[in-house]
Amino acid sequence: MKYLGICLLALFLLFVAYCVLIVVSTLFVDESRECEKSSRYFRFLLNSSTAIAMVLIRVKLHVSGMENVPTDSRFLLVGNHISNYDPIVTWLVLKDRDLAFISKPENFKVPFWGKIIRKCAFMGIDRSNAINAARTLNAAAEKIKKDYVSVGVYPEGTRNKSESLLLPFHTGIFRIAQKADVPIVVCAVRGTENIHKNYIRRRTHVYVDFLELIPKEQVHACSTNELSTHVRESLESFLDPKSKTEEINDNEKVLHSV
Repeated sequence: MKYLGICLLALFLLFVAYCVLIVVSTLFVDESRECEKSSRYFRFLLNSSTAIAMVLIRVKLHVSGMENVPTDSRFLLVGNHISNYDPIVTWLVLKDRDLAFISKPENFKVPFWGKIIRKCAFMGIDRSNAINAARTLNAAAEKIKKDYVSVGVYPEGTRNKSESLLLPFHTGIFRIAQKADVPIVVCAVRGTENIHKNYIRRRTHVYVDFLELIPKEQVHACSTNELSTHVRESLESFLDPKSKTEEINDNEKVLHSV
């Protein structure tokens, strides 16, 4: 028991020291300046603090389709958006890919993390001003072209709080991949909407599925509307429980016929 107490005390002191490190590190971040490159040091803080947070709020991640995420090139990641936790679990799963999200300005005001994501080259977007929004999309394409980061963005533009599977898409975001000459990774996230309800009572299972990789040749060959339709159909097909039920029934029919 004595050694257990010493170990617990040591872990507590380490945690306190780590928290102090984050506080001190973020004191000197210029909130008015957007970073073009991702800082390795702040990327470490982002990934490590996220991993600790996932343990504390009892999130269990289930990941599939990693073979659809390029390891030798940058990419644009797009997906559904149901919770504020969506980008958090995604950047943790892709912790070795230097993923920077296009995010609403309010997220940069979150204590400590807001400054950390700023130093990791995340970009704020002014959704109320089309010209400013276009500048952000162009900046995102430039960061990818210069091999600074891969970029994540949600075509719906905001969290989906409706009963529908997906909100209408903003097709302009697909120009990022066209301008940067990179493929598109389609990602589906499920379960994040339950985290805030579950963490006190029980573990939350979150599923991050990388559904497909759209090659850059196809990205250039298609219009943004065509890309939007393709991505939407891919996500809806995966997220729709009816389609999964039909698939199971079809498989059962095949088994019975055999």
